[in-house]
Amino acid sequence: MTSHHLLLLVLLAMACCHAIANDPSLLQDVCVADNTSPVHVNGFACKDAKDVVAEDFFFSGLHMAGNTSNKQGSAVTAANVVQIPGLNTMGISMVRIDYAPKGQNPPHTHPRATEILAVIEGSLYVGFVTSNPNNTLIAKVLNKGDIFVFPKGLVHFQYNYGMDNAVALAALSSQNPGVITIANSVFGSDPSISDDILAKAFQVNQNTVNWIQAQF
Repeated sequence: MTSHHLLLLVLLAMACCHAIANDPSLLQDVCVADNTSPVHVNGFACKDAKDVVAEDFFFSGLHMAGNTSNKQGSAVTAANVVQIPGLNTMGISMVRIDYAPKGQNPPHTHPRATEILAVIEGSLYVGFVTSNPNNTLIAKVLNKGDIFVFPKGLVHFQYNYGMDNAVALAALSSQNPGVITIANSVFGSDPSISDDILAKAFQVNQNTVNWIQAQF
């Protein structure tokens, strides 16, 4: 095999991996999600073009404050492909996040999206943690009008340290970015992860694990 052939194979492999790692791309003007279709694909089947209407690309709700009367003191209002079928294959979505005073969006990841967040009201302490082995915390205080980026797949959080409500808008690079809240996933799985495993992973005793699991 010549060096030219080897280079071509490497470039093709890189292109394939890049394509697989992202949302499906449009091969036509629009591919409005057909939520009634029995066809199961990686995404949603397309609605017949003649049935596409303006409402498929519209969502009203991000002007309304979310209910933050919960343990975390935050509320996420999503605008993804579920709410806006026209986002299907477009690789983008949005959320509004409301924070009560001392409220937080707890440590979580988006397995399919990078996130860019803008503070609309109040101030937030935000950050993300890099992967093993360094586990470096990259964090900053944001004020109204400030923007911060959370890389795809990395654990990140937002915390309203102030005495007033805070609001943020975020865009994500997937029509359906997904969310894995770390504490819920580890301690609230169904069925539960074995006490022995969690006790050893977190270097605590099993009674502590049982107590934490009971919170979820």
